[in-house]
Amino acid sequence: MAKIKFGSEVYTWFMQGSGQAYNNKLDHMIKVAGESGFAGIEPMHFWMGDLADPAKLKEHLEKNNVELAGIALVCGWNEATETADERKQADDTIAILKNFPGAKLCTVPLPTNRKNIHERRLNLVKNVNAVSRRAVEQGISCSFHPNSPPSSVVRTQEDYDVIINSLDPTVTGWTPDVGHIARGGMDVIATLDKWSHLVDHIHYKDFSGNGPEPWAKMGTGKLDFHKITEWLVVRKFEGWIICEDECHEAIGDPDGVTRQNGQWCKENLAGLVE
Repeated sequence: MAKIKFGSEVYTWFMQGSGQAYNNKLDHMIKVAGESGFAGIEPMHFWMGDLADPAKLKEHLEKNNVELAGIALVCGWNEATETADERKQADDTIAILKNFPGAKLCTVPLPTNRKNIHERRLNLVKNVNAVSRRAVEQGISCSFHPNSPPSSVVRTQEDYDVIINSLDPTVTGWTPDVGHIARGGMDVIATLDKWSHLVDHIHYKDFSGNGPEPWAKMGTGKLDFHKITEWLVVRKFEGWIICEDECHEAIGDPDGVTRQNGQWCKENLAGLVE
């Protein structure tokens, strides 16, 4: 059977007050993730606070029996090459990850707008490939994570065809986010099939399809997580399923939503991967 583990993304907490309520509280998120039954956590690189110190991060992970599944490196990457600041952010993140063998560098484009879309899609790929190549040279595994806000340059079928087909498979895989795929108007299973050779990490969020609030709490929306998980198992996927719940309820109660996600995965999906 597939060697699959479930983890939690910290964006569920970031939604409250654009991160202000939980700023520098990654220790709290690790604790709640562990109590919720998750084996791992995936923080965003710019929101790690004091736990950007690898020794402090390792201490809190071990105390709560939680692994570092990866770090989401979120940058604009709009120019033909990295800006000096983007390169520093990437290199600082790579330096942290070198202390956690097996943890992914997850490259995530920061949604800004869709101006000059053709040029910027190519710039994004050039930068992601360059960052990933640098990380791989230092022993770190990488994976690219698209997203679907209206201002993202990688949200539609055409975006995916250009960008994912242009990823360098020798240095980066692909993290499909099943909620973002659905929001972009694509069929989840057909999209997974199209680039199955690149899937090395995956994000789960549920999709309601309700306009300005498109997300649903795990298991209450339109996505068939049983079918998606079975797809992973059949293909002998080995890696992380990362739950990243962006439902409206998470704004006021990210701890509660994370606990619900963990319980739902335990009751509905864990048996499929054991």
